[in-house]
Amino acid sequence: MLDKVWSDDTTSQLEATVQFRKLLFDGKNATMIKIIRADLLPRFAEFLSRQVLPQLQMEAAWVLTNIAASDYTMLVAECGAVPRLVALLGSPNADVRHQAIWALGNIAADMPSCRETVLDHGAVTPLLAQFKEDMKVSVLRTATWALSNLCFGKLPTDVQVKPIMEIISLLIHSADEKILADACWTLYYICDGVEGGIKEVLDAGVCPQLVKLLMHASASILLPVITSLARISAGDDTQVQIMVERGILPCLAQLLARNYPKVIKKQACLIISNIAAGSKDQIQALIDADIMNHVIVLLKTSEKDIQKEAAWAISNAASGGSSDQIQYLVSRGCLEPLCNVLKYQDVDLVYTCLEGLQNILEEGETGKQGNESAANPYAQFMLENGGLDNLEDLQDFENDAVYRLAMKLLESYWDEEVSDDDATLPAPIDGSAEPVATVPEDAGQPPVPAPEADGTE
Repeated sequence: MLDKVWSDDTTSQLEATVQFRKLLFDGKNATMIKIIRADLLPRFAEFLSRQVLPQLQMEAAWVLTNIAASDYTMLVAECGAVPRLVALLGSPNADVRHQAIWALGNIAADMPSCRETVLDHGAVTPLLAQFKEDMKVSVLRTATWALSNLCFGKLPTDVQVKPIMEIISLLIHSADEKILADACWTLYYICDGVEGGIKEVLDAGVCPQLVKLLMHASASILLPVITSLARISAGDDTQVQIMVERGILPCLAQLLARNYPKVIKKQACLIISNIAAGSKDQIQALIDADIMNHVIVLLKTSEKDIQKEAAWAISNAASGGSSDQIQYLVSRGCLEPLCNVLKYQDVDLVYTCLEGLQNILEEGETGKQGNESAANPYAQFMLENGGLDNLEDLQDFENDAVYRLAMKLLESYWDEEVSDDDATLPAPIDGSAEPVATVPEDAGQPPVPAPEADGTE
């Protein structure tokens, strides 16, 4: 076969290339090594330029496609094949074009340097030109997948995002799940890897369809959809509000209420956390959609990584919420699991949680107006349920901001207990138990003071 590949006879060249392709298709790694050691990669790359021999072009591209799917992708990227494969995207032969798309997709999928090689040779524009109404589904799948691979990571500044979005905004309506999933992943990659990517995505008008896809039955679709929406939710308040106005909240409420995979609920909590970090109107929208009630349940009962995202959502809402919103959160049982969040080692989360507890405690003081001798019901609840112990432990936390805020709360609401060397503090109920998951659903909650309480509870 080696002699045939290197011969000047085109028939022999084609026969040998087909034989190598078939051996590679059988997954024989020894064949791959034989090709590499014989320095045949540049030869197959050369065959890509034989415009009068489209069959040889396709077979050579097929060989390179299979090798690019192995551990030797970098060798394919460096053998001179990439510019020729990009040129083949303009071939009049549909099979040649399809094989070139497949090869470029494999190369781009391997590592950033390989993807950059493909991008540097201008593959995006001719790839976008492949998307036509009369495309076969198989070719459309390959092209969408290849486009997704090219958009993974940071796109160069000279790559125009708008033409990509024009294609993707159509593909996210596809009935084919493979096409739909890759199109949605492309949206996420653009949001995450392009400066101003969130704006580009929203300007393309894809948000309503993404929200609609939150109700898709397939987890393979739901994951890239909700991951894309989570990335959009990290945008500014105006961008987040677009999601709210497009009806994302009822969909999120349904996702939290149903038995979806853990990763789906985690992403849903991330979106809710980002919305809760916005305006009071956005917090109220979460409350009105009955979402915060679901999040509090997750904070009490879910696995640790979901609890963490739920804790962010409740902490953000408590730290930025109004008096009525804080009272709502407390009435739904947020205080005890929030106190348990103080045991986490995440500096930003613990600090945000402290801000939320500070807001709650201030609201408890407001409810005492007219009877200053009355106890702050929220401070009393924390004292009786181990929250004060967790707060005192933060005196050893290795972060000055957390330490200072914890000390401020201790001195403001429990000065007498702290100065008395903890003599009056009750022992923890069960110091060995998991802090959040063991909270019973019917655990007692502190009374919610009325806006103008008379001090008698």
